[in-house]
Amino acid sequence: MSRMRKGFTLIELLIVVVIIGILAAIAIPKFASTKEKAYLASEKSDLRNMATSEEAYFSGNQIYSTNLSDLNFTTSQGVSMSGMAADAKGWKATSSHIATSKQCYAGFGSQAAATTLDGIITCDP
Repeated sequence: MSRMRKGFTLIELLIVVVIIGILAAIAIPKFASTKEKAYLASEKSDLRNMATSEEAYFSGNQIYSTNLSDLNFTTSQGVSMSGMAADAKGWKATSSHIATSKQCYAGFGSQAAATTLDGIITCDP
């Protein structure tokens, strides 16, 4: 009696499901860290753009500003600026994203923090 086999056995299907589960277990944590890197890149980008805006404002007014509307600057979606300080000799700011607890810092001149060199952006580890 010759039977033609149509379809897969239950064991073959279970093996495929297990393999897909293992691959998903490997990929999901890597995807989560990639998203956090993207959030930090957004924070850094906003700090770089704000530094450019600060220097442009300074060239016209001979003083730095903490008012984002004076700087003609808007943050990216989800990013906020805090800890801003400015005087005639420097500025500093902290950026954060609502999707991560890590923050990035930048400063220049008299306002640059001890952990941040002039114009260098640093982030929490």
